[in-house]
Amino acid sequence: DDSISAASTSDVQDRLSALELRVQQQEDEITVLKAALADVLRRLAISEDHVASVRKSAPSKGQPSLREAISMSCITNGSTGSRKTSHSSSVSVARKETLSSAAKSGTEKKKEKPPGQKEKKEESHSNDQSPQTQASPSPQPSSQTLQTHRQTQESKSSAPAKSTEKSLTAEKPHGAWESSDDSRNKLLRVASTSKLISKVAKNADKYVSKGEYIKMFMRGRPITMFIPSDVENYDDIRTELPPEKLKLEWVARIAGAAILCTASVFQLQSEGVNFLKTMVLFNYEERTQRHYLGHTDCVKCLAVHPDKIRIATGQLAGVDKDGRPLQPHVRVWDSVSLVTLQVIGLGTFERGVGCLDFSKADSGTHLCVIDDSNEHMLTVWDWQRKSKIAEIKTTNEVVLAVEFHPTDANTIITCGKSHIFFWTWSGNSLSRKQGIFGKYEKPKFVQCLAFLGNGDVLTGDSGGIILIWGKTTVESTAGKGPKGVYQISRQIKAHDGSVFTLCQMRNGMLLTGGGKDRKIILWDHDLNPEREIEVPDQYGTIRAVAEGKADQFLVGTSRNFVLRGTFNDGFLVEVQGHTDELWGLASHPFKDLFLTCAQDRQVCMWNSVDHTLEWTRLLDEPGHCADFHPSGAVVAIGTHSGRWFVLDAETRDLVSIHTDGNEQLSVMRYSVDGTLLAVGSHDNFIYLYVVTENGRKYSRYGKCTGHSSYITHLDWSPDNKYIMSNSGDYEILYWDIPSGCKLIRNRSDCKDIDWTTYTCVLGFQVFGVWPEGSDGTDINALVRSHNRKVIAVADDFCKVHLFQYPCSKPKAPSHKYSAHSSHVTNVSFTHSDGHLISTGGKDMSIIQWKLVEKVTLPQNDIVVDIGATKVPIPASENAVQSPAPLPQPFNEMNQNESVTGSSPASLESNLEQSAEASEEQSE
Repeated sequence: DDSISAASTSDVQDRLSALELRVQQQEDEITVLKAALADVLRRLAISEDHVASVRKSAPSKGQPSLREAISMSCITNGSTGSRKTSHSSSVSVARKETLSSAAKSGTEKKKEKPPGQKEKKEESHSNDQSPQTQASPSPQPSSQTLQTHRQTQESKSSAPAKSTEKSLTAEKPHGAWESSDDSRNKLLRVASTSKLISKVAKNADKYVSKGEYIKMFMRGRPITMFIPSDVENYDDIRTELPPEKLKLEWVARIAGAAILCTASVFQLQSEGVNFLKTMVLFNYEERTQRHYLGHTDCVKCLAVHPDKIRIATGQLAGVDKDGRPLQPHVRVWDSVSLVTLQVIGLGTFERGVGCLDFSKADSGTHLCVIDDSNEHMLTVWDWQRKSKIAEIKTTNEVVLAVEFHPTDANTIITCGKSHIFFWTWSGNSLSRKQGIFGKYEKPKFVQCLAFLGNGDVLTGDSGGIILIWGKTTVESTAGKGPKGVYQISRQIKAHDGSVFTLCQMRNGMLLTGGGKDRKIILWDHDLNPEREIEVPDQYGTIRAVAEGKADQFLVGTSRNFVLRGTFNDGFLVEVQGHTDELWGLASHPFKDLFLTCAQDRQVCMWNSVDHTLEWTRLLDEPGHCADFHPSGAVVAIGTHSGRWFVLDAETRDLVSIHTDGNEQLSVMRYSVDGTLLAVGSHDNFIYLYVVTENGRKYSRYGKCTGHSSYITHLDWSPDNKYIMSNSGDYEILYWDIPSGCKLIRNRSDCKDIDWTTYTCVLGFQVFGVWPEGSDGTDINALVRSHNRKVIAVADDFCKVHLFQYPCSKPKAPSHKYSAHSSHVTNVSFTHSDGHLISTGGKDMSIIQWKLVEKVTLPQNDIVVDIGATKVPIPASENAVQSPAPLPQPFNEMNQNESVTGSSPASLESNLEQSAEASEEQSE
């Protein structure tokens, strides 16, 4: 059979290719090991020669400086300094799969070269680097101790050093082996005292002269960054917290679809697998938002108190960036002042909080909660006293809803997969009665609950059926439970497909929302259908319905739309956004607009002032990156397949289509005057185009070839002559464009270039943003403000950072902001630097931050939880009062956390959220 034969041939070829690749990798590893062994022999020979010379003559001028090469540490060539030791990063550490779906497909493994080859490039690219500072694949603390004397002006030439090294190696190879034990002991003694000597050397005079560099290690690989000529003394550089801060202003897209109304404000919360930890209160009439930031991980459920002011939200379990667990719990907070009133259930709930509800008959004194454990534990709380009153296992099946009966304070109802339970609560005990479907078909899922005025219970299920459950007065059998049971009194076929939501209206009528038929139906008091309306297909299926003002109602959909409508006038879109992972982001060069593109193939243009969507367009392929032409007339969008589109920024019409390679495009960047476009691809190339007719015509100019991994970021010089680029294997390369897109071998020649933009995550001006022990994937995006004062960073730990620019010292302090519930994929300043836009990956959210000068925060009644300890911050009761300065200890604690990073993660997160909540109230 030809097909079988072809398949067999294909399999053989694939195996051969895999074997060849494996052999090549093993050869590379052997080469690296040989190089490392030769390096050790050379160092032993130099050490022996040095020890002999020290014994024969007194040491030359100055105290020898000993420095340690450590993972993610920085070494100044030719200067003394001390660095805190840490474990070096292993080359074999698995990369975190957070870049994108295309990055996860194995491109990185296919494209990355072994560390040995990377280091050879480092040697060729930094000609003035001393051989003694060349790092082996796994840097040893003793590797820098051999350079014991500061280089003088007479001995800075690299040629004599190399010749001396060669002669020493040639003269004493056998001696090195014979005295290897002695040399090893000497090196160990030197390494053990390096910390003490470095402390002494720390106070010595230091200098940085032209041609010197900083070396940083990422997963064992050296990254060399040359110090600009205008830096006279590197050790005089200081990095501090920037005076600017970020304030959460707007969530342009909210992941989820459950809506609960309180007057003209409704709270939006997520559903399904994508949750947010920022609770948004949106006034759709005034187009304003306020945000509760008390949660430290994703919020899955919420309930509104009968007073329509207080809200309870349940959080999932999680971990912080250091791997410490974050316990699931419930927070009760005030929707007016955004103050945390109580934190309930720390250490009680497992995995997360699945659903919860306030009691109605006793004015909301109690709260019932069901967690996400295997047994789905039902607990009843006196939430104001934080005391657990009753607890019981419900079922091993999924539980979708829990509600107190509105008139019977002792009745709680739960429903979920193939069940509905009626619970009688008495003191600290709970007893269960299972709902019997009898002659009616048992549904796969009972999905929602509601109550009629006479106390009957309504359920909506996955079969499109509404069931009315009435309580009988039949005496129960002795010992079998309380008097009265709920039985089905009526069945109504309401929708095609599932009934996802039931909403009891103020006038006693009922609204229901269907999934498959996308209909909203109004039912009269006798549960007869009165009116209906269908939600247009482009908005998705209905997931939640809530009553609005007058005859209005609000609808949340599966495609993350929030609609406001009436049966007469149809729907208006209040909130919308992307429905798949979001990476592409670009700000308009002179208007208050920004553009996003995502894997859902949508391209959206947003207005950052009006907080509205200007337009949207569906592409043929998922978008991943974008950039505006400096004229603002067009925008270029790169996709996952190598194709890129140029759209008219006003009309969204398609202007041009081009293809470069067949892999994902990771960056699009116009030159400052718009005459050139650089396209960075996952095929390791940068494609150059000449741009004419105001961004409407493109012709290929050349291709930059030299990276050994996929392109991640790039920037232009102001004169359009040079490009700086980063790649997936932590290379920093420079390109001479007028000379035919040639790689600049001597990278020190580019140290004084003033880049038009700064989005590269590796470079002398920005390397201080990297956290200690990073594996190279912790930072997804970086952008410098137009006024060159601050740097914004998007990281893998759901945080946005704000650093001072330049940031040229390791472990630089930053302001940290936690509003996303997934890795932050991109950041961009608006044209005036008034706002910062950040995008989330799995949470698909777009968050707009306002850039403000650092001001004294107002006092506030905020409860900060450190583990299971509640720390109240005393303050005024009125959230609208003029801001008063925080007590000094709070300011000092918050600042120390940012600078040293030594505070616990829970304290860090809560303090930041408390500060943000305080700022929000001062507004």
